[in-house]
Parts: sequence; structure tokens; C-alpha cells
Amino acid sequence: MTDEEGAVAGTDDTVADDDALFVLTAILLTPAQFPSVLGDDYPAACEALGLEPYAEGYGLVLGQDGGGARWTVVIDDVSLVAVAIASWDCGMEYDLSPDDRSVVCGLPGWPLAVAVAAPGVPAPHDPDPETVGEDMAPLSPPDTDTWGPAQRRLGADAVASQWADWRGQMDDAASAPTGDEATGDEGAAAASSGGTDGQDSPEDAAADGAPDDDPHATDGEPQGPHPGIRRALAEARGYLDDPPPPGRVRSSFAPGDARMIRADGPGWSMVARTDDIAFLLLDEVPGEILPVGRGPELPGLLTGLDALAVRPS
Repeated sequence: MTDEEGAVAGTDDTVADDDALFVLTAILLTPAQFPSVLGDDYPAACEALGLEPYAEGYGLVLGQDGGGARWTVVIDDVSLVAVAIASWDCGMEYDLSPDDRSVVCGLPGWPLAVAVAAPGVPAPHDPDPETVGEDMAPLSPPDTDTWGPAQRRLGADAVASQWADWRGQMDDAASAPTGDEATGDEGAAAASSGGTDGQDSPEDAAADGAPDDDPHATDGEPQGPHPGIRRALAEARGYLDDPPPPGRVRSSFAPGDARMIRADGPGWSMVARTDDIAFLLLDEVPGEILPVGRGPELPGLLTGLDALAVRPS
């Protein structure tokens, strides 16, 4: 998040016209880039905010009013927000001040956690219900103490943004001692690193790449891959024949000629590079990041997903 600050005029009737909004950060809400915490795809993310899923998308401006209340201002000037985000990412100042005519609506609260606050105003808090109406519940970030679809998608986003670190852990695990030499966490890491013999389909490669500590197995019984891995890969393959809603599969730049693939489905999230392996997160396996070995067919699946994915313009 950025601590850039600007001033935005009142959003609509929900914020007094003479009450400025101190901008703290901004987010894109487009088919190619949206807060995945809001949903598995772009239409679902829009629905979570009560917005129509227009193809052009929106910009979400998060800030505080003069009383310190949290507000999310939705604007239709996507280019303005994109320029502001790019400037902030480069360490440059940018005064994000949307024109009143670009404001679509103002929503109480923030959908994501913001680590900074505007100076000279009270600490961030939800607006007074009398101001926004009893039927308009403030937006709030997901509870990080529980595991569910929002946390699973956020976890996948984190893996995508830190791919090199996660991939490095896999390489370290693959070279860790095995058998009697492996003990404790080191042994568990070695077991979870997996890999394939080059002869498996993506679903079978999952058996090699999934951790052996299946939470559904009982003591003394052979432990195999979680069945949700095969289901998720089969559903991802189904997208090639029956394309999902916009944003369900997204493609972004990766080093070299590769692409980073982010795909979501009912109960699962995938992160993969087209030149490498994949990682899966499942609702039914809280907090686990399950590697999927490459095999001969995973490259074709990832190439197919990349072909139908929405890409940043």
C-alpha cells in the first residue's frame, strides 16, 4: 500500500459535498486485475461491491473523510488510477484527484486492509450508520484468523508475487536428506517437494507433487495426494472447452518468455508459470500450498489457460 495522499471531492449523497477525502491508496477493478479477495472472477468481484461488471472496469480509491471514516470511492476513470498506481510504485508523487463526473459511488469501509492513515484526522473507523443507512454494511477486509475462499485467493496472490521464494523452497526441499537422514520439518519438506518421472498427466503429476501429510489419512495408512488436487486440475482443464467468466483465469508477465497464470474455481486456486510447475491452494486444506509436478501434459494445460486468460492492457 502507498501512503500517497490527495484530496477527492465528495463522492455522492453518502459523503457530504464539503467533506474532502484524503486518499491513501487505489486499486484497479478490471477483468484483468481486481482484488481477488472479492471473488473468483471479475463479475463476482463487482457483485460483491454492488457494481455492474462493465468491460472497461473501475478504479477503487481508498481514503478517509475529514472525520477519519473509511470510504471506498468507485470511479470510472481507470486510466487515472492506473497512472497513479504506476507512479507510486516507482516512488513518485502523484496527486490522485478524480473529477466529480468520474465518481460512480461511495462505499463505506475498505475491502482491503490499509496500513497507513491520513494525518490530522481521527484514526480510521467505519462511518456512522446514520450517515450511510442501516442497510449499507461497511466493507471490511477478510478475517485472517480463519480459512476460506477469500484467504485462499489471497494466499495464491502471495505465492504469485513471491514465486521465486516459493520455487526456491521447492528446490531446497528436493535436495534435502531423505530416508533415515531426514528428520522433522526437513523431512516433511522433502516429502512435499515431489516432482514427476516425465510420464504423468497433470492429475497424476499431482500425486507426485502433493504433500504426503494428507490430513484425511489415518495413522499407519498409506498417504497420498489430496483428492481435491485432481478435482481442481480437472476443472481447470474444463475451462479449455467451456471458458469461465472474465477474470477467472488471468495471465501476467513472468521472467523470460514465460507467463504467470492465476486461475480460480470452486474451492481452489492455482498459481503457475508456463515454463515451470504449479501450486494449488484448496479450501479443504487450510493454509497448505500444494505443488503439482510438471509432467508432459501440464505445459499444454497452462498454455491453453494462457490463451483464454484475460491480460492487462
